[in-house]
Amino acid sequence: MEFEFTGELVEWRGPAPYHFVDVPEEVSVDIKAAAQGLEYWGQVPVAARIEGLEFTTGLFPRDGRYLLPVKDAVRKPLGLKLGEVLRVEMSVGRR
Repeated sequence: MEFEFTGELVEWRGPAPYHFVDVPEEVSVDIKAAAQGLEYWGQVPVAARIEGLEFTTGLFPRDGRYLLPVKDAVRKPLGLKLGEVLRVEMSVGRR
């Protein structure tokens, strides 16, 4: 199943900083339905595209929504900045 949405690039500080795009609530509900049987430890495998750059990752569940991790290998070449609103194309499942 394919999804498109926009979300803000945010940082979560843990032992090391991580960058995520906050998936909108209504899209998260649809993803949860589409991911039945694909979840592992609450994560959902996805293939995503931001500004034409494709990558695979797993969505993190958080407060009834999902967060899309944006790896440095994606963020740095595109010059993405915290607070930037990004357009994301994404499909659920392994490729």
